[in-house]
Amino acid sequence: MNFKDYYAILGVQKNAAEKDIKSAYRKLARKWHPDANPNNPKEAEEKFKEISEAYEVLGDPEKRKKYDVLGPNWQQAAQQAEQQRRYRTNVGGREFEFDLGGPGGPSGFSDFFDVFFSDIGRRQTATRGRGLERRGQDLETTIDLGLRDVYDGGTKSVSLQIEDLCPRCGGTGTLGGHLCPQCHGTGRIIVNKRFEVTIPRGIGEGQRIRLAGQGGAGINGGPNGDLHLIVTLHDDPTYKRKGDDLYVDLPVSIYDLILGGEVNVPTLSGEVAMTIPAGTQNNRLLRLSGRGMPHVRANGSGDEYVRLIGQLPQDLSDKEKKLFKELAAIRNGKP
Repeated sequence: MNFKDYYAILGVQKNAAEKDIKSAYRKLARKWHPDANPNNPKEAEEKFKEISEAYEVLGDPEKRKKYDVLGPNWQQAAQQAEQQRRYRTNVGGREFEFDLGGPGGPSGFSDFFDVFFSDIGRRQTATRGRGLERRGQDLETTIDLGLRDVYDGGTKSVSLQIEDLCPRCGGTGTLGGHLCPQCHGTGRIIVNKRFEVTIPRGIGEGQRIRLAGQGGAGINGGPNGDLHLIVTLHDDPTYKRKGDDLYVDLPVSIYDLILGGEVNVPTLSGEVAMTIPAGTQNNRLLRLSGRGMPHVRANGSGDEYVRLIGQLPQDLSDKEKKLFKELAAIRNGKP
């Protein structure tokens, strides 16, 4: 990451007045606008972006003040910003790493700009009084749930580390004309928070749980961002889930398949009795209506499909072997 001399880019002195900075920007922007340079559009686009980046900082009193304070300490502050930008967190007993953005982030400007001046994450802005009210960043991570968690719903306690405004400098990155010693100029710190998350019944893999107002803190009185938890489901030893339907393998005797009978089937709501028709083939699927996962956005539930796995009898007695031979002879049409 290279230091950007924004004053040199705009061709102004460090003590230039705000009107002079604006005037220099407008002059250069007209000169290097891509539409005004059809013969070298790529070079013009890069120059125009560089000019716009410089004015984005020097044209904003708070960003300009922070830029001036960085001075020769910018490399040290960049290292601190990178450490702040990446961190690990624990969700449901599992470790995850977060990247809050930074180089290559949403601004479209240089790495240097993104580290120190870009509003990382999705933000909305609105004027409020004489300052700039900014919505805090939206954060996201994964939450690991089991099938029973999703079937039952309810609340789950989650520990997270999230980014928040530095309480010492109020998010400006500077304090008394110097870099803030707590956030090292980033304006943000990492804090531990615990949440009670409501798990919607039937929520599926990859769906999101939104915690409104639990994301990054707003700036200048702006609202907090949201925290989005992306659901990941770990495998269940008994059931396979496909959409809102559940599949389970049920071992049964060959006598139940041949003669029919009644068996108990496990479901997430408790065991239920199921009738096996006589002459049922091995591996046949039988359906238990409404015994699957709850529909997350509608009433009712999916179904449970029971695969019947015929079990051959073991350690046959001589009498049993004789009877099976007689049955085989009858099936083969022998007297």
